Amino acid sequence: MIPFRQLFISCFLLVVCSSAAAKTVYIDDTLYVPLRAGEGTQYRILDNGLRSGTRLQLLEKSDSGYTKVRTPDGKEGWVVSRYLRDTPIAEQQLVAAKQELEQTRAQLRATRSELEELRQAHQQVVQSENELETRAANLSQELQHIKKVSADSLSLNRRNTELLEENQKLSNELEVLAAENERLEAKRESDFMLIGAGLVVLGVALALIVPALKPSRKHDQWA
Repeated sequence: MIPFRQLFISCFLLVVCSSAAAKTVYIDDTLYVPLRAGEGTQYRILDNGLRSGTRLQLLEKSDSGYTKVRTPDGKEGWVVSRYLRDTPIAEQQLVAAKQELEQTRAQLRATRSELEELRQAHQQVVQSENELETRAANLSQELQHIKKVSADSLSLNRRNTELLEENQKLSNELEVLAAENERLEAKRESDFMLIGAGLVVLGVALALIVPALKPSRKHDQWA
């Protein structure tokens, strides 16, 4: 006969070994709820496959523990109230959360892409501003040069005008001097003619007077 102590130890070891070798499992939360024609199990089943998470329209709630609903395909019937809840099941919430997470990730990627585009656009704007500043500086220098050239040009034009006026004055004075010179030339020629005429008259007079003043030879002999 096996002693009680050995039997107890053997059973204990068997239980421990069985517990160590057992695998943990979970019951699936998928549930199919029947849709009945009335408030109770005695009524016929209209739909035996209302899966957990099915979206139903609430029509009437009874104190009998049943609720009248309408299915997405238009069937109306009664289901046990304790199978109904106001919020989606965890699986649907998880799917919605995953979808929302994926949308958030997509928005994040799009935001990052937009941010990168904005950064590139900002860099282009900064580069354009630098180019515009450089161009503005160059244009300012060119404007200063143009102003200087314009000032020099105005000064040259003013000087040219002054020279033209002075040249006109000199031309006028030259014309006056030329007229005066012509008058003097005419006067000198007139004087020369008068002197020449006077010399001719003087010569003629001398030619007449000198012979008359010369003593006669005949008169000398009588003396």
